[in-house]
Amino acid sequence: MFSTKVKSTAKRIVGYPEEPVPVVTVGQWVHNRCRDPKRGVIRYVTGLFPIFSWISRYNLGWLTGDVIAGITVGIVAVPQSMSYAKLADLPAEYGLYSTFVGTLVYALFATSKDVNIGPVAVMSLTVAKIIEYVEDKHPNVWSKPQIAVTLAFICGFIVLGIGLLRLGWIVEFIPAPAVSGYMTGSALNIVSGQVPGLMGESGFNTRAATYKVIINSLKYLPKTKLDAAFGLTGLVCLYIIRWTCQYLMKRYPRRQRVFFFISVFRNAFVIVILTIASWLYTRHRKSAKGTYPISILGTVPRGFQHMGAPTIDPKLISALGSQLPLATIILVLEHIAISRSFGRVNGYTVNPNQELIAIGVTNTIGTLFGAYPATGSFSRSALSSKSGVRTPAAGILSSIVVLVALYGLTPAFYWIPSSGLSAVIIHAVADLVASPRQVYSYWRVSPIEAVIWFAAVLVTVFASIEDGIYTAMAASMVLLLIRVAHPRGYFLGKVKVRASAQSDAESRDVYVPLKPKATLMNDAVQVTPPAPGVIVYRFEESFLYPNSYFLNSVIVAYVKATMRRGKDYAGVKLSDRPWNDPGPRPGQDESAENMLKPELRAIVLDFSGVSQIDTTAVQALIDTRTEVERWADRPVEFHFATILSPWVRRALIAGGFGTGAPASSLPTEIAAVVPYRGGQSMTKATDQQMVDDLESTWPVSEEPRFDTEETVSLDLQDTPFFHFDLVSAVRAAESGTLSRESDSSSITKSEDVSYDKAVSEKDM
Repeated sequence: MFSTKVKSTAKRIVGYPEEPVPVVTVGQWVHNRCRDPKRGVIRYVTGLFPIFSWISRYNLGWLTGDVIAGITVGIVAVPQSMSYAKLADLPAEYGLYSTFVGTLVYALFATSKDVNIGPVAVMSLTVAKIIEYVEDKHPNVWSKPQIAVTLAFICGFIVLGIGLLRLGWIVEFIPAPAVSGYMTGSALNIVSGQVPGLMGESGFNTRAATYKVIINSLKYLPKTKLDAAFGLTGLVCLYIIRWTCQYLMKRYPRRQRVFFFISVFRNAFVIVILTIASWLYTRHRKSAKGTYPISILGTVPRGFQHMGAPTIDPKLISALGSQLPLATIILVLEHIAISRSFGRVNGYTVNPNQELIAIGVTNTIGTLFGAYPATGSFSRSALSSKSGVRTPAAGILSSIVVLVALYGLTPAFYWIPSSGLSAVIIHAVADLVASPRQVYSYWRVSPIEAVIWFAAVLVTVFASIEDGIYTAMAASMVLLLIRVAHPRGYFLGKVKVRASAQSDAESRDVYVPLKPKATLMNDAVQVTPPAPGVIVYRFEESFLYPNSYFLNSVIVAYVKATMRRGKDYAGVKLSDRPWNDPGPRPGQDESAENMLKPELRAIVLDFSGVSQIDTTAVQALIDTRTEVERWADRPVEFHFATILSPWVRRALIAGGFGTGAPASSLPTEIAAVVPYRGGQSMTKATDQQMVDDLESTWPVSEEPRFDTEETVSLDLQDTPFFHFDLVSAVRAAESGTLSRESDSSSITKSEDVSYDKAVSEKDM
């Protein structure tokens, strides 16, 4: 089957070590990356404003979803933003300023349609602690709003610089469990700190370590005030409305939309009722000192009272110096984690560098309006997603709602009970606590990452948020230094080589990179690509969180460049197309070029060099499977060759690979940073089945032992998509043989059985 030329190159492979290695000069390296600098500059500048890639195709179909989502999120954002401003130890209007600017500016720079920018709980608590730190070191020098605005200005410029320099890859060095751990610990810290406000307790520091706040809250229970009647009532009502609507949505699926919006507006509804009750009770009970029986919000200035250029004091910047890393890390991590989570659930890719630019611009421009640091909000982003948002333009509608509240509703804000705002915070932040099922998924994929998660939570609870996030980062870096951080990978093709230089009778298949120049291989080798529709990719190092997103991008980009799009967009209306991939413009036809490409059938991954795999990497494989199947518009087989570690096999099974389970039972999110409860999830039966498979593979209670053959067994009967070697994996993928019997027989066939014979037998 091979030509004389191929056979001659195969001879040279055997003698390769004696041949000189080609050298690439610095000039060639620079030339290859600077072939067209003008086009690169234009692409860079236009990429700073993603809105221009989709605004020209905006239509009424998208407008409907954006109006509903924008108004809905805006109504919810008003009470939330005031609550978070109080959490940040700032007047309530500063939360409205941050929300207005965040939702408005982010629409111009966003690569996520779901994310809503504004004040959030963790960042607000951090701002409060930074204000407390500065005032302790420099009492009565700067006002609290000035400290918060300066913090937003400096952090915004730092994040903007990181994004402009395309250094967003830095966030890849912090794994999902570490982020989830510190967010869970922070949520517990915030909830414990709001309980005293909910109960009307005072007399102790509510921003101390979590365990101290809990102990003091119990000690001061006898001093509970009338505020508890408003706070507890509001909190109970919030959960009753939520649970009732969830039950009714399942009970009456046809009216699911109605009950959804009733549940959505529960924050605004409860605040309105509590405000009316507060007004009726307190309006005639003002004491001689000007106080009321319960704590109320007080005067909220109408409009933008603090608009103008921020006053940046160099001495204040010096005082903030030690706190800037923490604030910047929280801004970046929380936003990137949330944007990727919703992008994963809703089927689009987020650009981390562009998201950092968006955060940086939002915070720097926000200082002109008096805003304090803002980032992505989990609760409002989830609400936007569930409300049917279609594009980032929904944020403009949300900003209009906030603007109306600033100019038209501020007199009513005076009577809002502070305990009601505490109830809103507790209700919103409680969802950030990771569920036991989510933590167990970390343990199933990578037990050591589960240890990091627990360490982050414990340190946050018993020390501070700052110590918790630094602990999670330090532990992750130590783990990263032990492993290999920058792997290599190649798309493979096949060459036939003779067993020896003197014999022409025997030959075998060898899989090498499709582009020999990428390795030290002889440049003259002619590599035969796999059968049409089959992709073979080899990992050269461990598959871990720093490289998982990169490898996901490589495979997905290769599929989109070389494989046929499964769905013909010619017959799909523009309003029905996704905003981030609307396809060709009206009148353009891509079917001719598309039909020349093969249909994607299978992807073969060579894991011979993979000794470690973690939670984020398994999620990247799940994302890869989702994206390529969405592109191909059909199921795609994933075959794995030469899995040497039983822990790698364990992790892949936890991600739904290898067993041939139906697509409906495969997990879509196993590395959730925030519990997006409205997304897809595994059923209890499927989850239990996967746990049983893992336990049968390796008892969870046992320590891993690699010194005996009994503990490293690979049962192909249970995992027909796992293969002993790459040759059998490619043959199974190319021939479409999926049954366990054929998979088992493929490893027992003699090496002289040709690939063509195996394919022809299958075709017959």
